[in-house]
Amino acid sequence: MKDDLARRLGLVEDSLKELHGILEIDKKKKEIESLQLKMSDASFWNNQKEANVMIERLKSLKDDVDNWDCLRKRTDDLIELLALSDEDCDSELEKEYRELNDELERFKLRILLKDKFDEASAILEINSGAGGTEACDWVGMLFRMYARWAEEKNYKVKVVNEVRGEEAGFKNITFIVEGKYAYGYLKSERGVHRLVRISPFDANKRRHTSFASVAVYPQIKDDVSLEIRPEDIKIETFRAGGHGGQHVNVTDSAVRITHLPTGIVVSCQNERSQYQNKQAALSVLKAKLYEFNQRQRQKELDNLSGEKMRIEWGSQIRSYVLCPYLLVKDHRTNIENHNAYEVLDGNIDEFIIGFLKSSFKNN
Repeated sequence: MKDDLARRLGLVEDSLKELHGILEIDKKKKEIESLQLKMSDASFWNNQKEANVMIERLKSLKDDVDNWDCLRKRTDDLIELLALSDEDCDSELEKEYRELNDELERFKLRILLKDKFDEASAILEINSGAGGTEACDWVGMLFRMYARWAEEKNYKVKVVNEVRGEEAGFKNITFIVEGKYAYGYLKSERGVHRLVRISPFDANKRRHTSFASVAVYPQIKDDVSLEIRPEDIKIETFRAGGHGGQHVNVTDSAVRITHLPTGIVVSCQNERSQYQNKQAALSVLKAKLYEFNQRQRQKELDNLSGEKMRIEWGSQIRSYVLCPYLLVKDHRTNIENHNAYEVLDGNIDEFIIGFLKSSFKNN
């Protein structure tokens, strides 16, 4: 028992050494000292904007350094306790180790979510591919999967716009997953999702393949500089589609906004007033414009360097097979899960974390 715990603590030490290099802890400690020196200067607040940037930078640096130092100290203390302990203390030390290892894993995950906007809420747009009712039903299944995942994370899901299929599901649906790091996690879902199953809509019980594309955008905060000029947009109102009941719309409260220079179109019909629908639609438009501008910059860089940009929208990232066997496979990481129905019930963390880890290594 004691030897096994010592071995596992050795693995924790190895992980901390690796993280020390990846995070450049020594370099960050020097930068913290430099920033603290600048902040002690009497003229520090003369430039409010620059001061706020430095404060945010200091906070980010200290977060990494303090967390690493804390884990290092806890590990050293546990190693020392293990050396002095007898067998009566084994259960208590095992508990301490499990808590330490869980905290280390959480720290590793936070490191993976360091990109710009990773802390933001996420806007998801799911569109059905060819296949009529089958494809629309698949969009509905994916929406349910993400909603269940969000519920487990205590995130709030807010539907912005939906176009229902004639028999089932949705032709497309746009929704916001509100919560810290929602975009950081869900950006892994961007791409084409493929479903293979016996169709519940086919009287002959034949096997069908359906496709749906998932787009993911960060919800852009107001403090991010992105100008939308009034003359560049066309705003139209229309009557929101309803399914009866007390909340069915009887006025032209739904809003459609077209960004004329890019041709991007967004709609919102699920809020209770035209003003709320307009604000929600503008939020989605802002996210799409930011993504559009980023893609344009990347294309320019690729043209200069002679490299081709990786096409993600048309790529098949994951397959969900329900017949003739059960399997969900991510084609980017080769992660597989044979409990396909559990995955469709929202258990997608292994795919998300696998993607984040592979992206971190590639960068």
